[in-house]
Amino acid sequence: MVAFDRNGWPLSSESADLNAYLSDWCLTVADERIHGTTHEKPSQRFARAERLISVDARCPCPRERVESRVVPRDGYVAVEANRYPVPLDWAGQRVEVRVLAEELWITRAGADPVRHVRLQGKHQVARWEGPPRRLPSRGGVPPAGAPKLDPDFFHELGEVEVRPLERYEAAVAAVAP
Repeated sequence: MVAFDRNGWPLSSESADLNAYLSDWCLTVADERIHGTTHEKPSQRFARAERLISVDARCPCPRERVESRVVPRDGYVAVEANRYPVPLDWAGQRVEVRVLAEELWITRAGADPVRHVRLQGKHQVARWEGPPRRLPSRGGVPPAGAPKLDPDFFHELGEVEVRPLERYEAAVAAVAP
């Protein structure tokens, strides 16, 4: 029987003999003596602690975490190099971001949470699915009606001098190389 190393190369008979000896020593000597740190036999500790199950039988690891962010002026909270919209009046306020396996919840004190499907990948922007986002009012009264033109505006500018086109052509020719 030919033995192989971990890279798939065949071992010489001396190497195979050495590997067999070391494997036997690990199982019969090293695993059966009292360990200096744990104060018990490694074979007993392994038997007690290791309950190997298949990967498919294990529950998925919960990938949930909570982070805190300040909402920037554009109303998009950055999480994992992706951007998620929130109401624009949340700008400048601290929010709590709960990152779940499949979705993302963004909450602010005194407001309903905003939920988004968690984006896969990087540098993507989630779509706003709620009612239209409106800019927050700044407390001023909006002007009524259409904007009005000040008739004195043009008088302050003065008159435009009318010149013949030859003067412009001469100026361009003087500058050109």
